[in-house]
Amino acid sequence: MNDAVGPDHGATALNSTQTTSTDVQISMGHTKVDTKKKGNCCSWLLLALLVPVLSAATALVWYYEGNWYGLAALYGSLVVLLLVKPGWRWFYIAAVTGPRDTIALIAYIRVLLFIKGQERKNLNVGDIFEANVARQPDKLAIVSESQKWTFRQLNEHANRVANVFHSHGYKKGDVVGLLLENRAEFVATWLGLSKIGIITPLINTNLRGASLQHSVKVGNCTALIYGISYRSAVMDIAKDLPAHVALYQFNDVANSTETTDGLTQGLAQQLNALLDSAPKDKVAAGASRADHQDKLLYIYTSGTTGLPKAAVITHARYFFIAAGIHFTLGFRDNDVFYTPLPLYHTAGGIMSMGQALLFGSTVVIRKKFSASGYFADCARFNCTIAQYIGEMARYILATPAAPHDRQHQVRMVFGNGLRPQIWTQFVERFNIAKVGEFYGATEGNANIMNNDSTVGAIGFVSRILPQVYPISIIRADPHTGEPIRNEKGLCELCAPHEPGVFIGKIVKGNPCREFLGYVDTKASSKKVVHDVFCKGDKAFISGDLLVADERGYLFFKDRTGDTFRWKGENVSTSEVEAQLSNLISYKDTIVYGVCIPQTEGRAGMAAIYDPTREVNVSQLGAELATALPSYARPIFLRFLRRIDLTGTFKLRKVELQQQGFNPAAIEDELYYAQPNGSYAPLTQSIYEQIQRNELRF
Repeated sequence: MNDAVGPDHGATALNSTQTTSTDVQISMGHTKVDTKKKGNCCSWLLLALLVPVLSAATALVWYYEGNWYGLAALYGSLVVLLLVKPGWRWFYIAAVTGPRDTIALIAYIRVLLFIKGQERKNLNVGDIFEANVARQPDKLAIVSESQKWTFRQLNEHANRVANVFHSHGYKKGDVVGLLLENRAEFVATWLGLSKIGIITPLINTNLRGASLQHSVKVGNCTALIYGISYRSAVMDIAKDLPAHVALYQFNDVANSTETTDGLTQGLAQQLNALLDSAPKDKVAAGASRADHQDKLLYIYTSGTTGLPKAAVITHARYFFIAAGIHFTLGFRDNDVFYTPLPLYHTAGGIMSMGQALLFGSTVVIRKKFSASGYFADCARFNCTIAQYIGEMARYILATPAAPHDRQHQVRMVFGNGLRPQIWTQFVERFNIAKVGEFYGATEGNANIMNNDSTVGAIGFVSRILPQVYPISIIRADPHTGEPIRNEKGLCELCAPHEPGVFIGKIVKGNPCREFLGYVDTKASSKKVVHDVFCKGDKAFISGDLLVADERGYLFFKDRTGDTFRWKGENVSTSEVEAQLSNLISYKDTIVYGVCIPQTEGRAGMAAIYDPTREVNVSQLGAELATALPSYARPIFLRFLRRIDLTGTFKLRKVELQQQGFNPAAIEDELYYAQPNGSYAPLTQSIYEQIQRNELRF
């Protein structure tokens, strides 16, 4: 199963040089090379290459930290490393990863300089955006199927929003929720609110009932702006909201006859009319203003494991996320970005939209993702960079071939969730020159990026200067995610190819290392681990299992809790899902472990979305026997008639896992694995035999 995580890049070359003795001579044709001399030459070459790297690191640590302690630690660790681990091996790894690390270090310094510049001037997101408006007022900022807004139009609408809510008595620190589909007004609304210091929770448009009510309450909203499309959802919970929560309805067309139901009940105000009469040129004098470190947005988690949690995004954090990916992946200000992702999440709302607000680029949005329309849109709008997330790439790959597959100007795709099993197919079919795969949590500080298109890698950790960006993989229980501590009570680093939990060191006051967490401080505390490598330090713990190869490339393995044990082996659900999906024409697949009475561990179960029943079960059994080891093959199959996805195209598995495999409680078709590897229908009689332990696996 470890092979499925991702290719072991350079494994052949590395394994061929396992001998490290400097006295050994290696025969190379008719020439014998003294590895001691060769190692010395490479040592001097590497040290020469490290001079600019160390100089840049010196500037980074001194400039950003403001003292020499970090610099001393940096040089000290390097000296110790060279003294303790001499030899060809270390120098070889350092040499092959040096260019990668140098490029990343330069990008990191540029990010820090960018953020430091805004911090010194106490600038917020609105300030930088207005500078772009002044520089290029008539350039397109946001484009969609039905809208083309310039920077001037976006700013004018934002000013109207700011003036309306200022006149209604809202001020810095107040919280106004936003429930609106992907459109230019979505961005202009929260941007306008931010101009007077209002915090905007961006609410998932798929939420209804208790989940929607929870999101409004947990964000401590004093008002809610919602689009007409969500009127019925809001009206369903309106009477259960706190009395102080004011409602503002935004209509597609002002004064439309079909927009009056909620208004006539006296529960909501007509926002369009208020905006039409508000000044558009500038924000009213006397309005409050947000500072650089103030809260800007609340962005909710996807809710795959429960009710959504509101993560805190400050202006400084917004700068870091948008600028981080901009400089690391080499975005250009004249790029045209394509994102069909929901703007209420970090990926679409900050990583892509931040390129327009902070760097003056054009962003093309879409109300709903369309697999067949993805590259057609890119070709139509002359996009140069496109974004993906979750299972999106798999859906696009499953579409029939079309002329626009390669007739486009996209030079790079970026996102997270491009599985290594389809990575090469995707880039070859769609003629993609570069893939910028990234990893990170909205609320976390352990964010990484793959800056050289290494297949399957979600990022890397430097083997030369790991202290510059302190992220680590530590040993942990794969089922609970609890760190495994040594006799001193401290955590331990994982060795190369050893799975562990990904963490990021917390440094208060550093926008790159600070952990802002959730609005709910109790929920935030669960994401912090203390006494990591020394007493008193702390880190953000991601809850995800990652593995690093010898060169420092990081590969996603699974989420803690998703890995289950069967037949004495750990089974990674993400790996099984990837293999299974490839066998069934990229259909949606969810894999999880279920309990069988009097049986150790959990049996694998795969839920496959196949409403028209196209999958050949007999053939699938034979293919799984070839693709997966016996312990990883699902014991049970469930063919779903419908499926539930989050707004970021993640599959929900908690409810499926709770339902188990009882045919009396499940309407979908169920199958179980027979001793010969084939699958047979799971009847109630068979289920009862399993419960009585008469049928074993």
